[in-house]
Amino acid sequence: MKGLRNVTVAQKKPDAQMPKKRKAEQEATKKKASKKDSGAPKRPLSAYLLFMEDFRKTYKENFPDNKSVAVVAKAGGEKWKSMPVSEKAPYAEKASKKKAEYEKALAAHKQNMNSKVVGDAEPAQSSKSSSEVHNDGEEEASS
Repeated sequence: MKGLRNVTVAQKKPDAQMPKKRKAEQEATKKKASKKDSGAPKRPLSAYLLFMEDFRKTYKENFPDNKSVAVVAKAGGEKWKSMPVSEKAPYAEKASKKKAEYEKALAAHKQNMNSKVVGDAEPAQSSKSSSEVHNDGEEEASS
């Protein structure tokens, strides 16, 4: 019986265009990442995260010498899973209120952004302050 042969696999020659493709992909991902609006409102917390805020406080009171974040998170997750829906309801209600507020703020932000985009240039600012402008208008109306 013959022994096993060493098989060599021919590797593909590197494509000369490959570095250019990688560079183009990296630039495309940078452009996507830069589209994030820093002025947009933050997303609201979910019911679970609202529960975890309260749970962390009570857990720290009960176990003040425990410094492990993982232990607290694991205990909180187990408690959340074991809670009946009736106990989760207050957190779900808070989360829905926060989500409604977020949606209003987001709509206002989008409308504000659209109005900035639609208006080609901001109106020219006068050298007079707004109180001086109003005073001039009143003087003209009274004469």
